[in-house]
Amino acid sequence: MSASKKINAMTSRGKVVGTIPSPAALAVARKLPRGAVDLFELRVDHFASDPRLLLRAAPDLPAPLIITVRHAAEGGAAGLSAAERRKLFAPFLPHAEFIDVELRSLPNLADIIAEARERRVKLIVSVHFFKSTPSLRRLELLLRRARRGGAEIFKVASLARNLPDVFTLSRLLLRHPGMPMSVMGMGEFGKLSRLLLARAGSILNYGYLDAVQIPGQWPAPVLKKRLAELG
Repeated sequence: MSASKKINAMTSRGKVVGTIPSPAALAVARKLPRGAVDLFELRVDHFASDPRLLLRAAPDLPAPLIITVRHAAEGGAAGLSAAERRKLFAPFLPHAEFIDVELRSLPNLADIIAEARERRVKLIVSVHFFKSTPSLRRLELLLRRARRGGAEIFKVASLARNLPDVFTLSRLLLRHPGMPMSVMGMGEFGKLSRLLLARAGSILNYGYLDAVQIPGQWPAPVLKKRLAELG
């Protein structure tokens, strides 16, 4: 079975990710029963000044982990250098199911990606657009670049201002069913997009645990229930 088919099988029916960007969200995550969400995203960049609280909690959280140290230009919480980001990633790799690295960061974090592969940690390659949704042509170009960079999942988050933006994101999924993708909208049409795109094939669908981080998010446990209702 190919890596893409393994990822699709593992994340069939669309999984829900609860994001942990704060001690308050971490406290919520620790109290959730198993199955309330499917994965947690540890936003280590939000804990950059002292990641020890997050690191101590990581082995005991009740779902597999995505480790993210986000680039400042794509929503990161701190203006971290590549060396600082590598230092933050490294101690979390033993606990990771996935790491999330921006497409722009692949060259600078190549050593972390290599170490992750040695540990059989899977790679999400992400792009984020906070002001608009790019054209389908541009998104497909970025998808090809992510594939060449070794992405096992391609993640797109963009501002969805209207239904045509949502349709653009859905067409990306529908035109490339063989490539595992996580695709979501933000903003006014964000909530609608996350339901629709999950049904269209988005395999990782993100929500919040304590407080909304980006307009258009669902509470992660609620999103899981809504997707189950859709069947």
